[in-house]
Amino acid sequence: MSNPGAASPGPAGPQSRPSTINIPNGLTVLRLALVPVFVVLLVSDGTTSRTAAFVVFGVASVTDFLDGELARRGGMITDFGKIADPIADKALTGSALITLSVLGSLSWWVTGVIMVREIGVTLLRFWVIRHGVIAASRGGKIKTVLQIVAIGLYILPVSIDPVRIAVMGAAVAVTIVTGADYVSRALRLRRAVPGRTPASHSEPEITK
Repeated sequence: MSNPGAASPGPAGPQSRPSTINIPNGLTVLRLALVPVFVVLLVSDGTTSRTAAFVVFGVASVTDFLDGELARRGGMITDFGKIADPIADKALTGSALITLSVLGSLSWWVTGVIMVREIGVTLLRFWVIRHGVIAASRGGKIKTVLQIVAIGLYILPVSIDPVRIAVMGAAVAVTIVTGADYVSRALRLRRAVPGRTPASHSEPEITK
């Protein structure tokens, strides 16, 4: 028999937001903190410093893959993470490309093409944010891996120019193709839903 004095369960309350202080965000902050360390090591003379820069770049790149995966699987996606993660990505990749070009190890046109694409896609994301979010494509993920591998090869203090050039060439090609695809999808999204705003409960995916 039910207890007439017992309170009936009320409707479920809104789901609590995950704390900003969590492991994925900690990894993102670590990646940002490693950027100046990486640059100092890269500009220092000597094989040891260059090797250390390679190791630091590798560790920072691993955090790039870990933070997003942990955030999605653990339900720890936060507003801070959505903003800080792409900033940390661009800071790491951009600082590596610019420093390598300053040192004369990488042509400036390569750095320019990649940086224009990355900055342009970031601006496009803000341009279409009221209409929806463009999910990360497989090509975008391949682009990220190719860029990291290519940059790592240029950091290593070894003579492997043919391999470096080939991998960087592939990275630039995929960077351009995926950038053009992103522009096309952004324009289609704007035309398809000119007046729609995204649902308040949706969580945007991290695009690359």
